[in-house]
Amino acid sequence: MITQTQENNITDYLVSKQLSVDLLVEIRDHMINQIMDLQLEEKLDFEEAFSKVKESWKEEFIPVSYWMFFSTPIPFIAKKIIRGKYNRFMKTSFLAGLVAFIINIVLIFISNSQETYTLFFKLFNALFLFVLGAVWIMNFRIWKYLKQDFKFRGRCFYTMYQQNMVLMLICTISMFQIITKNGHYAYQFFREQNGANLLMIIITLIVPFILQTGVIFTLLNFFEHKKSLLKMKDFLSINISSK
Repeated sequence: MITQTQENNITDYLVSKQLSVDLLVEIRDHMINQIMDLQLEEKLDFEEAFSKVKESWKEEFIPVSYWMFFSTPIPFIAKKIIRGKYNRFMKTSFLAGLVAFIINIVLIFISNSQETYTLFFKLFNALFLFVLGAVWIMNFRIWKYLKQDFKFRGRCFYTMYQQNMVLMLICTISMFQIITKNGHYAYQFFREQNGANLLMIIITLIVPFILQTGVIFTLLNFFEHKKSLLKMKDFLSINISSK
């Protein structure tokens, strides 16, 4: 049986490894089970069993670089888990962004004038802003847990998704800029066969696609962050709406 003091020792050890708290809680449960099994099977006291378990996990906590998302080294096990999650997020975001790209092309062909397409272009991109705004407003209870510098015991992020909340802000600001444009280069290329300014045509088509993909990626991060906070609700003693 693990006492509360011993459980706190395990938590302190994992905090020192700079794990985000969602990973910390998951790994702590595995460690506790391993320690209890060793105590039972090998008749070890807590310190001996804990020492053996730490040795078995040693390579998982080696700091490694993940420059694409983190500016400082993170534990190897965190990179493995995060990379798996982010790869799924990025694939989903890309496919959703591709659907949005196709919708944008369809809007060009169903528009009977440049002015009509401009209206469609602005409304379609404004829809992404509306969704972002609605998500923020409906989840006001966790605003303070979204900040990049909001940490557990001042040392590690609450969740591994917290790092990307800044990206959500960047995408939001960029989408505001997009809806001030009219998309006329794309309309002229497809409807009027005017390809004189090829660079601007590419920018008009690709930049919204990239930003829409980015918005979807950050929304997936947001909901995973919220889900992780809900799972850790008792551990962290925080007030989160269950909406």
